[in-house]
Amino acid sequence: MAILRASGDPETVRRLQKVPIFSGLSPKQLSSLARDGKERTYPAGAVVVKEGDEGLGFYLILDGRVEVRRKSRKLASLGPGQFFGEMALFTNQARSADVVASEAVRCLVLSRWEFWSSVMDQPRVLRTIIEEIARRLSETNKSLSE
Repeated sequence: MAILRASGDPETVRRLQKVPIFSGLSPKQLSSLARDGKERTYPAGAVVVKEGDEGLGFYLILDGRVEVRRKSRKLASLGPGQFFGEMALFTNQARSADVVASEAVRCLVLSRWEFWSSVMDQPRVLRTIIEEIARRLSETNKSLSE
């Protein structure tokens, strides 16, 4: 696995903007998050995250594909612009599934520490993110009660 410093390029910012918890942030705020992350590459077959391990961060797929697996059962296939691990920004709960590179993959990885150091002095950013999480939770609760 190679680790590179992220650049905050416009394409990465555009992809971050499509992540629901970040969708209300300005391009400047998204660029700051992108610069705080690190780009990591994984060869085909590499385990990106392992079920049961502590969740340390959020992954945005820039290139390539991964498979999400639980107990060797494929749950999903994710590609460029898709993401996983967003809850690890807020809690250190164990990963609920393995994520394995099905081909060479390049990700923007934002650790919990990088995320919090980036947003702690930006209450508007935190508020926007919390509002989106609350909205998603409300939708989930509503759908479960129907």
